[in-house]
Order: sequence, then C-alpha cells, then structure tokens
Amino acid sequence: MPAEDSYLLSETLENYLINLINNNNSNINKNLKIIDMGSGSGIQAKTCKKLGFKNILTADINYDAVKNLKKQGFNAKQSNLFEKIKDKYDLIIFNPPYLPEDKLEPRDSRLATTAGKEGYEIIIKFLKQAKSNLNKKGIILLLFSSLSKPSVIKKQAKLLGYHLKLLKKQNLFFERLYVYELSALHRTVNIRE
Repeated sequence: MPAEDSYLLSETLENYLINLINNNNSNINKNLKIIDMGSGSGIQAKTCKKLGFKNILTADINYDAVKNLKKQGFNAKQSNLFEKIKDKYDLIIFNPPYLPEDKLEPRDSRLATTAGKEGYEIIIKFLKQAKSNLNKKGIILLLFSSLSKPSVIKKQAKLLGYHLKLLKKQNLFFERLYVYELSALHRTVNIRE
C-alpha cells in the first residue's frame, strides 16, 4: 500500500509532467522513456500512464511486486537497482528505501524501508548507477527523508555531476520528506507548488 511518501512523489510527478506538457504547448513526446525504479505498488507508473505516457518500465527488487505490476499491465522487470537494466531513460523516478537501519524492524520489511546503516547508502548507489542509464537531457525525480542525512546525499549528488533542484517538501510528525529534480545538465523545469 502506498504511504505518504508515495503520494507526495506522485503529486509532484503529476504536476511536473503537466507543467512539462503545458510548457511545450502539448507537443511533448508522450513516448518519453520512463522508468519507475523501486516501483512497488506502481503508483508512479500509474501517474505517468494516466497522463498518456506509454513507454514506461517498472522495476523492483521484490518478485511479488514485479508479479503484481505485470498483472496491472505494466512492463515490469525484477532488478536490484539497474543491475538488469541496460537502456537509457528520459525520466527516472525513484522513491527509495530511505530510513537508517533499525535492528528492531522485522527483516522482511527492511528491504522496503532501510537504505543502509545511515539511511542513504542505497540512494548513493542508485545515483552512481543512474548516470549510465540517464539520457543526455534526462531527469531524475528522487524522494528522500530528513532521516536520510540529506546533506550527504546532496553533496554526493553534486560530486557525481548532478544539478539539484528542490521541487517539493512535506513535514510529517517525525521527519521531513523532499522531492528533488536531478539532471546532468543545468536544465530545469519550473513546477507549480
């Protein structure tokens, strides 16, 4: 089931794509190559599909999630990040596990929530791998938490050559969620808040 972070990213993604369509006088190519990494329930892919985008790949490490995505009619691949993904994409969407390790959390749920001992390791690994799978003018929409050590993530992203732009943030009871646009070029699209 999607949680607050998934809905925040979905809302930001929808606004982002609508703004992209409007700024291009509806001539935006609906065949943009999109990958919803760590797709889970498929909420981000559904948002893209609802807006008419067709060239969408969903990917998840979890076999059951991939099976469910295929049942929903999505092109789905089981992969640990980009391990089995070779293509390049115009838009990469990622709502990663972003919490620091909690030894009290059951092992089976850690896969979906824990990003490593500090809460950012999977995100950094993703950013390193994504460079090889991002088209020249491609964009990444990435969500992470104040619990993930955002300063470390942003510093590492800049060292990897990404330009970052904060698109949205949301305060929750115990954390703040952020959605960033990352690009290899200094190309950004303004988004309505």
